[in-house]
Amino acid sequence: MISKSRSVALLGRALRSLLFRGPLCTSFEITRRCNARCRHCHLGVPVKEEKQASPERLGEICREIKPLAILVSGGEPLLRKDVEDVVSALAVPNGAPYVAMTTNGWLLTKERYDRFRQLGVDRFSISLDFPDERHDEFRKMPGLFKRIESLVEALDVDGEKAINLSCVIQKLNFRDLIKFADLGKEWGVTVNFSTYTTMRTGEEELLLSKEEVAELRETVNEIIALKRINKNIRTSDYVLGRIVEFFENGGIPKCRAGERFLVVNPDGTLSPCGLVITDYKTRAELMENFTRHNTCSACYTSSRADSERPFRYLATDTMDFRSM
Repeated sequence: MISKSRSVALLGRALRSLLFRGPLCTSFEITRRCNARCRHCHLGVPVKEEKQASPERLGEICREIKPLAILVSGGEPLLRKDVEDVVSALAVPNGAPYVAMTTNGWLLTKERYDRFRQLGVDRFSISLDFPDERHDEFRKMPGLFKRIESLVEALDVDGEKAINLSCVIQKLNFRDLIKFADLGKEWGVTVNFSTYTTMRTGEEELLLSKEEVAELRETVNEIIALKRINKNIRTSDYVLGRIVEFFENGGIPKCRAGERFLVVNPDGTLSPCGLVITDYKTRAELMENFTRHNTCSACYTSSRADSERPFRYLATDTMDFRSM
């Protein structure tokens, strides 16, 4: 649970970001190496001689940007040898930012979970494409689903399980959304939904047809009703509605990459998002040369969706920031 003093610090950071156009979410993609071969992702290929900024430099960037929430991500962040030092450099005890780690879960043991919690990770976002062993085939990692299940079961049942199951909705899994919610309830963890985009692989076969979008809309209405019962679905009602719009219209306009959210690359340079890779040296340079002219509408990732919520939803939806 987040303490009262921590909540005040996070609220102050949120207000500062909104008043001065600071980012609400920054993803520190500390490596682009990955041990998975996911069908919907362009990563997973060998990365030779990756240039990596030091943990100290990443900490400096975080203090310069002052985001409300950060994601320690990749690639697979647990492949980076100094990942503990990175987390220590980014986390602020009893203060801002809120720290989440995005992982496929293969390298996350209970011992590492406990260690990272001590270092300042508030929540782990574990990617899950199917609520069963189909997940293994989609990621080309045999045994992955059982590995995640075993980790969750090993956590203290009397305390908080700081795990969020992150599901990217696409053609092959959109009929399983209720099963995702039920699985999260069974495991005692939270669940979040976002959308597939063709920007990584160009594969349009994973998009939904018009008939399937109508089916998705009905399922999303069920999810919204289930939120009131299960209390573990973290995706905003507003975002759930926009997810349907994304598939219906082929995109969401007025992307605010660089302003509301951005990415820090492994070498410490900046990109507007994980799908448009650039090497800007400062956020001001990124805002001037990219954000001002940005017309992209082709994704609706969690970072974008949560960061772009109107203020009334930011203030009332998820003040524990678990969905970011």
